[in-house]
Amino acid sequence: MNNPAVRDAALFIFRAVLGTIFVAHGVDKMFFAGMDETTGQFSAMGIPQPQLSAYLAALSEMLGGAALVVGLLTTFVAGALALLMACALYFVHLGHGLFAADGGFEYPLVLIAGLLMIVVFGSGRASVDGVLSRADA
Repeated sequence: MNNPAVRDAALFIFRAVLGTIFVAHGVDKMFFAGMDETTGQFSAMGIPQPQLSAYLAALSEMLGGAALVVGLLTTFVAGALALLMACALYFVHLGHGLFAADGGFEYPLVLIAGLLMIVVFGSGRASVDGVLSRADA
């Protein structure tokens, strides 16, 4: 398992899965639920500046998720998304128990842990960041 090719493949799959989840949630907020509905939900949950927060969350999830999938600015994007998820955990999920079915914090906690793994281990060679770093060498 210490083979660089295996590590890079695992990082690619991990990034692609997390990125796809974020893109899907951002697209849902922006286009399926709609920004008016999302803003209303954010307001009902007591999130500060609900309209600004709704747009920030939707755009961050869509663009950040896409950046994770291709591996562009990966550690920065993963760190920013981890902060976004920490805000979601605090404002939305705390006080509802552990389980996601009850609105609990398990889902954002798993996303934060996954994003922190990307911050620590990077994007791997199968990424735009990996290609650009090899081009510099």
